[in-house]
Amino acid sequence: MPRHVQFFSNSGTSLQTVDGQNVQIINLICTSEGGILSEWATYLRNHYCADGEINELCQGTGLSRSEYLENIKFPSLAFIRSADFAEILVADYIQYVLGYQVPRTRYQTKTNRNTSPLGIDVLAFKIVNEGRTSDADQLLTCEVKAALQSRNLTTLTNALADSKKDFNVRKAESLNAMKQRLRDKNRHVEANVVQRFQNKTDRTYREISGAAAVHSDHTWDIRVVTTVSCSDHPNRSALLLLTIKGERLMDLANGLYRRACDET
Repeated sequence: MPRHVQFFSNSGTSLQTVDGQNVQIINLICTSEGGILSEWATYLRNHYCADGEINELCQGTGLSRSEYLENIKFPSLAFIRSADFAEILVADYIQYVLGYQVPRTRYQTKTNRNTSPLGIDVLAFKIVNEGRTSDADQLLTCEVKAALQSRNLTTLTNALADSKKDFNVRKAESLNAMKQRLRDKNRHVEANVVQRFQNKTDRTYREISGAAAVHSDHTWDIRVVTTVSCSDHPNRSALLLLTIKGERLMDLANGLYRRACDET
């Protein structure tokens, strides 16, 4: 488990939407300890490009490893960088705190570093008994919105709106895309986990719909939660709603991307 996961702190409290849905409030309380930040930067870098592949990918570009990451792989636009960072942060919470399997395939195949990948932001899986299917197995789809620099009261509302599309439209294509990317990387065990959830009619499972908002403390306002309505969500009986907030998260993200370039 990555050491930065210890920075998640459940506040022990929740807020409610206008129609009474609970929203978990998670604090991210970071250290300035260089060793953990360096490990976190390495972990972040490997979402975009495996360390063992960088030298080969650099060939022919005339760029150093650091220049290749900075100029070709990592997003340079602030709103894309904040979106990527927030999605990875939520995926970490879902995997290491909530105990789901969360294959990471979303960022390595970007053709434009300054666009967000298409499809569901976070796909996560729980299998009760390995090697056997169960009605209690879970597929969690989660949409993530971020406000790391400027105040935005609609982050959770917008994430929830996208979550509705996941439930009705995007699920099949996103599962197929993830399985293909995993198979291309010879990650066949993980691909088989995804495959288990591709036919709900024949192999039923429980579906959880998630929406998450990630905020810096100075952009946070309880109205992010208290103005949200879930009443028209097609899966409103099985929602996971959460917010993650911490001090100056855009500065944190920029610092980690900088380390990821400089310490490669």
